[in-house]
Amino acid sequence: MAVKTFLKKSELQQEKMEWGASTFINDPQSTGAQQIVTIKATFKSRKGHDFHLHPRQEEVIYVLAGTLEQWVGEEREILMQGDAAFIPAGQVHASFNTGAEDVKILAILSPAVGAEGYEVEEVSHREPWNKLREGRS
Repeated sequence: MAVKTFLKKSELQQEKMEWGASTFINDPQSTGAQQIVTIKATFKSRKGHDFHLHPRQEEVIYVLAGTLEQWVGEEREILMQGDAAFIPAGQVHASFNTGAEDVKILAILSPAVGAEGYEVEEVSHREPWNKLREGRS
């Protein structure tokens, strides 16, 4: 694919999920990027992306709006607009909206992996991840 330098909002494809929506802003398919993937995500109230990891990708999560319960490993932090989290490659993490308003984030992953640029392994069914948030909403 030839490199695409500019993307207009009308060209970006939003994918609706049970927890909210995600829009790939930059990836191998949309721009030809090989080293970086950028995703805007919106988490609905009381929803989130449960414990998972990206085996070969580092990630930065930047909060654009709202309040985010962010986990990196077994460490939990509340992030607000303007806050960020760095997640090393292979590190289990999770993001949850525990409030009433939508949370909007920008996720930046590197390097791009595979045709889609993004690889994920869900681990929320495994211990200790399946018990870490017990009693939380």
